[in-house]
Amino acid sequence: MAMAVAQHRVSTSGSSSINKHLDASGKYVRYTAEQVEALERVYAECPKPSSLRRQQLIRECPILSNIEPKQIKVWFQNRRCREKQRKESSRLQTVNRKLSAMNKLLMEENDRLQKQVSQLVCENGYMRQQLHTVNASATDASCDSVVTTPQHSLRDPNNPAGLLSIAEETLAEFLSKATGTAVDWVQMPGMKPGPDSVGIFAISQSCSGVAARACGLVSLEPTKIAEILKDRPSWLRDCRNLEVFTMFPAGSGGTIELVYTQMFAPTTLAPARDFWTLRYTTTLENGSFVVCERSLSGSGAGPSTAAAAQFVRAEVLPSGYLIRPCEGGGSIIHIVDHLNLEAWSVPEVLRPLYESSKVIAQKMTIAALRYVKQIAQETSGEVVYSMGRQPAVLRTFSQRLSRGFNDAINGFNDDSWSIMNCDGNEDVIIAINSSKSFSCTSNPNNALPFVGGVLCAKASMLLQNVPPAVLVRFLREHRSEWADFNVDAYTAASLKAGTYAYPGMRPTRFTGNQIIMPLGHTIEHEEILEVIRLEGHSLVQEDAFVSRDIHLLQICSGIDENAVGACSELVFAPIDEMFPDDAPLIPSGFRIIPLESKPGVIIIQSDTQDSLTTNRTLDLTSSLEVGPATNHSSGDVPSSQNSRSVLTIAFQFPFDSSLQDNVATMARQYVRSVISSVQRVAMAISPSGLSTDVGPKLSPGSPEALTLAQWICQSYRQVASVFVNLRAELLRSESLGSDSILKNLWQHQDAILCCSLKSLPVFIFANQAGLDMLETTLVSLQDITLDKIFDEPGRKALCSDFAKLMQQGYAYFPAGICMSTMGRHVSYEQVVAWKVLEADESTVHCLAFSFVNWSFV
Repeated sequence: MAMAVAQHRVSTSGSSSINKHLDASGKYVRYTAEQVEALERVYAECPKPSSLRRQQLIRECPILSNIEPKQIKVWFQNRRCREKQRKESSRLQTVNRKLSAMNKLLMEENDRLQKQVSQLVCENGYMRQQLHTVNASATDASCDSVVTTPQHSLRDPNNPAGLLSIAEETLAEFLSKATGTAVDWVQMPGMKPGPDSVGIFAISQSCSGVAARACGLVSLEPTKIAEILKDRPSWLRDCRNLEVFTMFPAGSGGTIELVYTQMFAPTTLAPARDFWTLRYTTTLENGSFVVCERSLSGSGAGPSTAAAAQFVRAEVLPSGYLIRPCEGGGSIIHIVDHLNLEAWSVPEVLRPLYESSKVIAQKMTIAALRYVKQIAQETSGEVVYSMGRQPAVLRTFSQRLSRGFNDAINGFNDDSWSIMNCDGNEDVIIAINSSKSFSCTSNPNNALPFVGGVLCAKASMLLQNVPPAVLVRFLREHRSEWADFNVDAYTAASLKAGTYAYPGMRPTRFTGNQIIMPLGHTIEHEEILEVIRLEGHSLVQEDAFVSRDIHLLQICSGIDENAVGACSELVFAPIDEMFPDDAPLIPSGFRIIPLESKPGVIIIQSDTQDSLTTNRTLDLTSSLEVGPATNHSSGDVPSSQNSRSVLTIAFQFPFDSSLQDNVATMARQYVRSVISSVQRVAMAISPSGLSTDVGPKLSPGSPEALTLAQWICQSYRQVASVFVNLRAELLRSESLGSDSILKNLWQHQDAILCCSLKSLPVFIFANQAGLDMLETTLVSLQDITLDKIFDEPGRKALCSDFAKLMQQGYAYFPAGICMSTMGRHVSYEQVVAWKVLEADESTVHCLAFSFVNWSFV
């Protein structure tokens, strides 16, 4: 109360240069301007000085000699309180601005829906009248509410006046889709608007082609947003190239551009797409910024036929971006994507990818808004990444990995790719690029040329009833189940030394340890960038003490089954352990694209299904060992039943020209072995092959996750009367089902860790807060020992109280500092430790530690 009162009673008199504060007894203490300035300098360095530091301050500053240490302590308390209230006030103002803008957006959406209802009522009345007219002529009674695209073949695309007329029509049609009723929009399932949501998303219900729309609030200026979105290759991973052929000014400071765009094909089973479009940029009378686009008629328009030989010309119907400035800063953005992707040109099994508005929303519309919001957060400093890397550098790494993988899948002739000895019946396609070099665009002098080139082995296969997210999670967390360490070592050695050791490589043994080190992620964690360290040792005696570790740079996306995404991917490339910004990358990996929408993607599942799918990757190795199960109740069948997806695999290998045939043979055999392993895993995780009797193993010898959660909560009851920090949540769990117990434990705010009872205790379980505190994953958790996370005082306290912990079943450790796997210091108020007993309440299974109120220093 004293601190709160002090804030409101600070003197504002500038003439006296004196500040008033209340001390602990409620009396005013007057500080001169010089004293306040000295205290503020210390506060800037250390907002919470210790008692020794406060006494030192009095000795070093004579102007503070007449103030008691207790009064200085109160001053710092009041100062921290004011700072906290200032930050909270700023946060609330920001939230209020967001809510106001979101409310305005929702009101506009409501007006649009009301207009759409009125239009449908009028159309319904007209149809009734036509049905009662006996002699009415036959007319097209289609209720499609889409603006038909006029044919522009009669206009000269080389005439600026004709192009300006097309641009104005495109603008009108785009605005009618963005804010009007030209398209019958329906809200995209699973994407509810709110102050913390990315935006409002809708897809077309009945229109020609596929269409999607997004609305959102972004804390950037309109011109900056337009600049970002017009640079499509920077945010759209499927965009191979965008080239502006012609640009000339239009009225009101606008511009008209003729643009040629090439898009990657997502799989080896379909051809790529290209577009020849007119792009119109202008400013409206109300200050809004508009970028709209549409295809120009004539398949022969644009670049030469030879340049577009490997592409199918698709059509962009009026689409674009409407960006309106907001009061107080920021912008409201409307995005519309309306395409005709010529689905006739792909195999029938893939046509859902080209006929689904939901897929376009996931790949383009939502991706655009997410990217702009990501840039806005990075600009404001809200995003913190590991290893001291700037966000732009990490984003470049992700883009290079994705682009290199797409290049390998598509193998365009103008990139010097050619097919090697393919008769059309091969299951694995071998493509060769003899002029390939890899470099960062910012420093082409560091390009790494290969004497022979790069070879790519790729294949696609159809998966039935296999959840893509679960499969990618397994491939990520259990690399030893499908990968050959020596093949990874070959690629890494070729990049590092520029030499080609195949087939005379030094034999290396993979220890089985895989450490995942996170680097960064997108705003909704839909994509993760990380470094993987594979630990290996040479089998040759003279090299026994030489490290053979391999480092991989990896992006992983689509591993959350409840997230909205177009596909699940795991793309990786060997990288030097020094992790240079311009490191050459040869990406390989997996892409799994669902061909039919499934409830698990966008609808939140029940607790039982959620717990099953969340932990399924942890038990796959056990399932593979015991073989497929056959007994399943109807309630245990996951939501992916009767769903299909296409898996595309592409692996790249550098080679010397003299070893081309050897490397090609090795690559084909390796990819076939990977396919066999993936098929084995797919059988294990499909509804017909996954046994619910095989529980999720946390580590060898550990119980199932649900059972361990019950043991943790049951064992805690004996210490709840002594330590009350976790009492409410954990004791409340005793009356819940096993699934809810695990869920509550997983989502608990304090870091809860369990370690084994061995001579060198290792962690076997951590909840989400525990993983965040240690900055690790469930897989890498098992490589962390208990002594590694504590500092020296913490280790001494642990050793001194360990006997007490084992004797009475619980122990208390005071506030201290521990260390994350990334080397960051973590402070905590206290640690509560207790023994976790098995069901017989006599056997000690492990030790549990709860780090209360932890935070990074």
